[in-house]
Amino acid sequence: MATATKREPGELFGPRFALFADVLAVGLATAAASLPLLTAPAAMSTACAVLDRRVREDVPATAGGYLRALRDRLRTGDLLAGAGLLAGGALLLFNALAAGAGLPGAVVFRPVLLLAGGLLAVVLLRACARPESATSWRVALRSAAYDGVRKPRASGVLLLAVATAAVCAWAYPPLAFLVPGPLALAARATEHHL
Repeated sequence: MATATKREPGELFGPRFALFADVLAVGLATAAASLPLLTAPAAMSTACAVLDRRVREDVPATAGGYLRALRDRLRTGDLLAGAGLLAGGALLLFNALAAGAGLPGAVVFRPVLLLAGGLLAVVLLRACARPESATSWRVALRSAAYDGVRKPRASGVLLLAVATAAVCAWAYPPLAFLVPGPLALAARATEHHL
């Protein structure tokens, strides 16, 4: 990483603030690219790759660069992964509504449903952070699930990141548009360092 302390001409943020600014910019671009919902897995996977390149090679991550990378990467498999994500989300939402409507055993079912949703989010984020997601979601999901069990410490850290992002988005809803960036960075960091 660069150790410069001066701003370059035209640079909006100083070097110590640049990674934070890049994470927020990529988060906004990811949120915008995820609005069609079918593109959410590809958008998050691209965010992980762009931020990984930003950290490893110290290449500035711009929204334009992110959108170019997403456009080059988007394929039919990504849209199918998005459809699967929508189906799984609808199933979780249906179960949550059923538990809230007086389902017998809801006291036990709600925490189990919350834990299942959190673990599913961890596996999906780990799959997005894997390089295999650029070519095969099936391979990425399989290896992410395997690593989720094999590396419980990294999964725990990522689960805490998901919980923190959920609480931040719940407490202040406009933050929901920024959380994809920090989640992508957390997913990539847990893939490499834990």
